Amino acid sequence: MFEELLEDVAQNNGLREVNTTVKLAAGLGAIILCLLSTGYLAPLLIALILSGAILLLARVDVRTYAELFFVPLWFAALSAAVIVLISGGNQVFWSWNPLPFLSLSVSRESINMGFFILCRVIGGMSALLFIALTTPMTDLFVVMRKCRVPDCVIDLAMIIYRTIFILMDQVQQIYRAQVMRLGYSGWRESIRTFSSMCGAAFIASWDAGDDLIRAMDARCFDGKFALLGENRPAGVRSVAALCLFLLAGSAAVYVSQEMTLL
Repeated sequence: MFEELLEDVAQNNGLREVNTTVKLAAGLGAIILCLLSTGYLAPLLIALILSGAILLLARVDVRTYAELFFVPLWFAALSAAVIVLISGGNQVFWSWNPLPFLSLSVSRESINMGFFILCRVIGGMSALLFIALTTPMTDLFVVMRKCRVPDCVIDLAMIIYRTIFILMDQVQQIYRAQVMRLGYSGWRESIRTFSSMCGAAFIASWDAGDDLIRAMDARCFDGKFALLGENRPAGVRSVAALCLFLLAGSAAVYVSQEMTLL
């Protein structure tokens, strides 16, 4: 677990004052362009632009961004490798039949397919991380209410989001206390300590939920939470940058149709 939470990064990034709708349009538009692309160039271009915006404009730490990108990139690389081995094709470079019902091969078509899927995942992950690292959840709740999302759904999302931080705080406190008491000194001791931490965290989160209900009743809760997100106007520069980005991405999708690696 990162000591610096994504919410902390989103609250203090360089694009914090940019209109939330503009940032969401950029991220969601990039995801749609990656899905519409039939060549590998467009997703790579989108990933390059959004990564540059995250690192240079939002001023997110390079190490934080790399750590966030590593796990999905590793999973996507493994998935692409499996696709390369099982897809088959006409121009086969290598093949192996370890079992009668299992045939592994590397072909020109399978390499192109695996690389294309890997590039599409890279582009989509860049878009998702752009939204996560530049837009706090409080601002997303405001946009959800503007989009006429039912109030019960927004309130439930807010409660879940708050509970996540409560549970994380409880787990961190319990874990530090167990480490100070050498709770993880041995293999058996680690299993017993971990199970104790899970039970204590569950009880603590249950008590925190009861405290929340009592606090809501004490404040005459009427069934609708107040939203604290800010409503910033969309500036001309941000809208122009958004349009330029979407046009460049659309042009890349059109130009790179059916473009392959081999």
